[in-house]
Amino acid sequence: LMDALHIERAIFAGFDWGARTAVIMGALWPARCKAIVSVSGYIVANIEANRRPLPPRAELGWWYQYYFATERGRVGYAQNTHDFAKLIWQIASPKWQFDDATFDRSAAAGGNPEHADIVVHNYRWRLGLAAGEDSYDALENQLQQGPTVTVPSLTIGSDFDGAAADGTAYRAKFVGAYAHRVLSGVGHNVPQEAPQAFTDAIVAADRL
Repeated sequence: LMDALHIERAIFAGFDWGARTAVIMGALWPARCKAIVSVSGYIVANIEANRRPLPPRAELGWWYQYYFATERGRVGYAQNTHDFAKLIWQIASPKWQFDDATFDRSAAAGGNPEHADIVVHNYRWRLGLAAGEDSYDALENQLQQGPTVTVPSLTIGSDFDGAAADGTAYRAKFVGAYAHRVLSGVGHNVPQEAPQAFTDAIVAADRL
């Protein structure tokens, strides 16, 4: 996409899958990154680590991953994509009083006929239950080594991250210019819940 738009370098910023993308860009293609902003820090999926069980309370938060591991879950998500996604928004951002119009603008993406299959495959892959795309094996092998990020990076912790919000768990993964911010009263969807703070973080990352 960057090549098609003739963009040599850019700042990458996001949360959840978007944050994962930003970190991967910073780790594997630093020449294309001016800086990154990652909500919840270094969240590159590690298949081996994902095989190790977490304490029960932590596992509870990932209930939908195990739901998607079943055929019942695949069918259930495909049939109830809108309501399922809305429930996850409410659970992950309990203090965010978003209205239906705000949610529906994002929920429209669920209308893509490939959406449910992509989501379910992603979680099955992360649990080691499905194979990845062979053509990306070389890149995936690099990511499984936990590469560090050398480009200027700003990470954001929120209430969603709980005790990990201070960023200490992943600080060593960012070896270039670095800053971390903690946002209180904000859940997982930082870009929409706190757009000004998120925008400020992008500007600050560009100045690191």
